[in-house]
Amino acid sequence: MNVKVISTNVGRALLVSALFMFISMLISICDGMDSAFAPLSISFIITFIAGAFPFIFVRKSETISLQDGFMIIVLSWILSFLFGMLPYVMWGGEFSLVNALFESVSGYTTTGSTILSDIEALPRSLLFWRSSTHFIGGLGVVVFLLLIMPNASPFRLRLTNIELSSLSKEGYRTRSYRTVYITALVYVGLVAAETVLLVLAGMPFFDAVNHSFSTVATGGFSVRNMSISYYDSAVIDLIIMFFMVVSSLHFGLLFAACATRSLKPLNNPVVKFFLLSILVMTVIVTLSLRFQGGYDSWGESLLDAAFQVCSYVTTTGFGTADTDGWPLLSLLVLAYALFQCGCSGSTAGGVKADRMYIAMKAVSCQIRKRLFPSSSVIQIRIGKHLLSDNAAMPVLLFIVLYASLVVISIFLLVLCGVEPLEAFSGALSSMGNAGAAMGDLSSLGNYSAQPAMAKLIYSFDMFLGRVEIYPVFVIVYLMFRRGR
Repeated sequence: MNVKVISTNVGRALLVSALFMFISMLISICDGMDSAFAPLSISFIITFIAGAFPFIFVRKSETISLQDGFMIIVLSWILSFLFGMLPYVMWGGEFSLVNALFESVSGYTTTGSTILSDIEALPRSLLFWRSSTHFIGGLGVVVFLLLIMPNASPFRLRLTNIELSSLSKEGYRTRSYRTVYITALVYVGLVAAETVLLVLAGMPFFDAVNHSFSTVATGGFSVRNMSISYYDSAVIDLIIMFFMVVSSLHFGLLFAACATRSLKPLNNPVVKFFLLSILVMTVIVTLSLRFQGGYDSWGESLLDAAFQVCSYVTTTGFGTADTDGWPLLSLLVLAYALFQCGCSGSTAGGVKADRMYIAMKAVSCQIRKRLFPSSSVIQIRIGKHLLSDNAAMPVLLFIVLYASLVVISIFLLVLCGVEPLEAFSGALSSMGNAGAAMGDLSSLGNYSAQPAMAKLIYSFDMFLGRVEIYPVFVIVYLMFRRGR
């Protein structure tokens, strides 16, 4: 592996974190140098030096291999987690070493799980840093890295293909080097638009910026203990619901829709499947709440059901109602939402609607082949394209691998003393980067009471879910291979 290339590009990723630490410092200064000023200042200096170090002592190199690309991705995330936890550890409070790591991983992976029982006790500068990790992680540490690479870089294409999935790209075509800029443009545009609308709806500007960071990143960190329910505003709920769903669509499709001023690019089978799944889940949860959940109003049942379904399936994790105590049918629907999640090419986590759609099509195709074994024209059709069995196999294998890792995590969590419901939903939520789970880990709950070892398991699951498993496995394989 090319240590020079890896170190310089991981350094770039750390400099991105240092930039947002510096912005958080400025907020602290504006607030009269609050209690987070020293932690943020020291963290900024350490992170900046670590990020700039390779540029001082390592000569520039433009040669890279695919293995180097995977190593850059994995190390960029891991070191971002470690340096990102520094402000929490130095500030203290509820942030023990394990808690700080958990909060940092949850932020960068846009999971939104928190160990904080009193979020509002944090100074505004530290709250901004916390939300900034969502902003950085939502766009992707590696995408930030790609933004500042030279256009002619021979490894830009490799890293783009590793970091960004193309399962949702039907109706969207562009050169690979432009994909990064398009993703960034759409991402920042959505954050700006949501911030303006939330301010107009009555949310304070600081709160609006932080919640926009969380929404578009499909993260879920809030600056309020009661999450979105604090504002008690149907307008705010609807605005956030809209941006949660939009941020779970392929950003390339969103860009194409804006560029052509037409919804035609969204006429995509995966998008239709995703939106239809939200509609069906919302109807089921609404009926469950109305007849089994003690809700007296259809309107309240529909709004709470729609918001929580959108929150779970988009892996955002905001809450307008506490799902702890909801009927079993509603919880089962939300569990499926945590498994499927949003579309590829978005900030959402989970298996992805693309893979679920392909898997359903593959199963349907196999059933028809069993019914009509003599037919030779039965194939998997995705929109206008035909998909071979060989092309569908990696999708099915990913789903099996994903589910297997969730089961292993549940087993380990139960051994750590976690309640079965919390172990099941916590593992599912962490792998899906959703944050909200069930029981004490529900949409208005937190992970503070979870055992330290369980928090480490959740953190590893978040990391695996964010990088979609394979890059980590590739690095482990390469390490074992080199050790032989």
